[in-house]
Amino acid sequence: MKATGLRIGLVGPLPPPSGGMANQTLQLARLLREEGATVELIQVNRPYHPHWIGRLKGIRAGFRLFPYLAHLWSSASRVQLFHVMANSGWSWHLFAAPAISVARIRNIPVIINYRGGEADVFLNKAFFWVKPSLHRADAIIVPSGFLETVFGKRGFPTSIVPNIIDLDRFGAMCSASQRKGGGPHLIVTRNLEPLYDNITAVRAFNIVKHAFPAAKLTLAGSGPERKMLEELVCGLGLADVVTFTGRVSNERMSALYQSADIMINPSLVDNMPNSVLEALASGVSVVSTDVGGVRYLVEHEKTALLVPAQDPQAMADAILILLNDPVRAEQMRQAGIELVQQYSWPNVRDRLLGIYSEVLAKSDCTMANIK
Repeated sequence: MKATGLRIGLVGPLPPPSGGMANQTLQLARLLREEGATVELIQVNRPYHPHWIGRLKGIRAGFRLFPYLAHLWSSASRVQLFHVMANSGWSWHLFAAPAISVARIRNIPVIINYRGGEADVFLNKAFFWVKPSLHRADAIIVPSGFLETVFGKRGFPTSIVPNIIDLDRFGAMCSASQRKGGGPHLIVTRNLEPLYDNITAVRAFNIVKHAFPAAKLTLAGSGPERKMLEELVCGLGLADVVTFTGRVSNERMSALYQSADIMINPSLVDNMPNSVLEALASGVSVVSTDVGGVRYLVEHEKTALLVPAQDPQAMADAILILLNDPVRAEQMRQAGIELVQQYSWPNVRDRLLGIYSEVLAKSDCTMANIK
């Protein structure tokens, strides 16, 4: 199927902040438009107007929800289908479920693109409320085998459509041995939130620093834990070698990867982290916690080293393996570069357009039977 002439209502968040789902929504809209589709973005995180409304918890939800619902309703008269970027928690109830309902009322098909490493926990708690909406969806697509398993054990078949990595932006330019001189550069590219456990990454780096005194660490992200992490860094005597960048734009992120030797992913819960794929595409070795869908994404000791969550010593040991064995690190680096080729747009496009074709054909048959 070609995208030319398709009219798609793409429902999801947009940067800022530049989170994984927001970046994927923006990127998918651009790529579909380049294929000739008309894409109407229906943003779930529109800025508050006036801005001070954002400080009023509880009330602010209504100021975002009602314009969102109005946009959904009007968009349904212009598009052929809704593609909903869905997540767990209140995001599902406030944005995904209403989009499914509006699609049903307006007689257009809806595709749920479910994401998020907390899906299993969320569905355990809220399955009674979520199940009816899932039944009304025309298709459920997920980015990983992990989420395919999560939905499959609850009786919902899914199709895997992987995340898209821009290999032009995140491309491997040189081997680690060819990067700029100085000590090893480690990076963490997750937000500074409890879920991503940057504390463990800092403590692991402190261990590595004893073996490689010239090592440095960059924490690229923003979030509520920044002050606490800065205090931890100071307490460990690492203030001179740990950099907090704050929020990093997509353009600057590629340059950051190019400067790094190892990317650390210390998260406690995960699905298919774009940051890991971006690092691999950039030719950066990866040490990650073995949580959620990460083991579906990379293979331990082939494309990354996996360690238990909240274990600074195990994380430091894995980092030191790579730093002390450049040959092994280079082999894993090359395997990672090869792995991410499957996440390029040409490979993902055919899967996605095939699903669009199926739900539209099914919808046309249903409407014909009604008539």
